[in-house]
Amino acid sequence: MFESVNLPLILAAAFVATVSPGPATFAIAGTSLASGRRYGLALATGVTTGSLTWSIAAALGLSAIMFANAWLFEVMRYVGALYLMWLAIKSASAALRPGNLVVPSAPARSARKASARGLAIHLTNPKAVLFFGSLYSVGIPAGSAPDVLLLVIVTVGLQSFVLFHGYAVLFSFAPIVRGYTRLRRWFEAGFAVAFGAASLKILTAKLND
Repeated sequence: MFESVNLPLILAAAFVATVSPGPATFAIAGTSLASGRRYGLALATGVTTGSLTWSIAAALGLSAIMFANAWLFEVMRYVGALYLMWLAIKSASAALRPGNLVVPSAPARSARKASARGLAIHLTNPKAVLFFGSLYSVGIPAGSAPDVLLLVIVTVGLQSFVLFHGYAVLFSFAPIVRGYTRLRRWFEAGFAVAFGAASLKILTAKLND
């Protein structure tokens, strides 16, 4: 029964979707650079949880319900766009603030906030809904057995976990952090542009694109 599913092709599509620049990757990079590996990993965990949530929802057919009720998609789209715009404004404010980077010594509860932030970013990202909806409707034959769906959910989830957490580790290395410290305002400006562009892209996207 597993022969009917092209798992390498599914993983390749998921890989491209995960590593392509987007709100989640920019947020993970920015958090790891500014606040350290612990908080970057926490945010990556939230993003991975959001990815797994949409994957399970798509496998259960919930994405089809959302597509059939366009207003649900629209509500989520505007919430996500507004949240990303808020992140853009926050990054722009940091870019305009003079002075050297001071890495915050945040209490443990901030890691939970970072995780919640990552979850919010991914749950309100229409790209994730569209990707997983397409993945299960096109890449997996109709009527596939539950163990086939479970295989796809687990393998795609593990791949997402490795990639998102890999971003967090990469952008927490000392040489990269030192480079960020020197060029902090340019990095923050770049994040502001990236989040702002993502917000505008979501606002102007159409459900049938």
